[in-house]
Amino acid sequence: MAGNPLQPSPLQASLLGEAPATAEPATAETPDLAALERECRECRRCGLAEGRQRVVVSRGDPAARLMVIGEGPGAQEDASGRPFVGRAGQLLDQMLASVGLDSERDAYVCNVVKCRPPDNRRPTPQEIAACAPWLAAQIAAVNPSVVLLAGATALEGVLGIKGGISRLRGRWHPWQGRSVMPVFHPSYLLRNPSREQGSPKWLTWQDLQEVRRRLDQDQPSTPSL
Repeated sequence: MAGNPLQPSPLQASLLGEAPATAEPATAETPDLAALERECRECRRCGLAEGRQRVVVSRGDPAARLMVIGEGPGAQEDASGRPFVGRAGQLLDQMLASVGLDSERDAYVCNVVKCRPPDNRRPTPQEIAACAPWLAAQIAAVNPSVVLLAGATALEGVLGIKGGISRLRGRWHPWQGRSVMPVFHPSYLLRNPSREQGSPKWLTWQDLQEVRRRLDQDQPSTPSL
């Protein structure tokens, strides 16, 4: 009998969730993003380091309340050192803008893995695991209230759930005190460009409107003078 595809896999469950008893204790200090980026550039934790041009760490505002996490760099990202700058990234920017969010000002954008997999293949569970400490440090440093998981790899890398993007997209998932929303990856939307009601692109627009509502609801109140 096949296992439930919405259950965390044994490998992924502990990557960014509750640490297993044998794990090293987490540091009490908030990670420094500049130092993290320097360390990422030197990273040789997995074989992806051998074929990369650049380590792709992030773009956007580290003080943003919204964090967008995708799969990994493509060719343009590998060349530029910035995530989501190709066609999929342009679509992401447009869709965020459609709900009044600027990807550089209102979001911190990164990926599950920081180096380009060969031929843009999906990263393996071992590669996701090797990069997990960097992503965990980014989440701790940025401390977003809302996290947007773009695609199945981000869903697997953060929540430890395999193959559930179609069933879980558009639903809020509480995780470590944050509101997490899985959505279709922009590259999938490029292959399914219809905007008809019920299409993946239409559904994603609904999801992003819900993200905007959650951000507005969680907006810190301005103290009165």
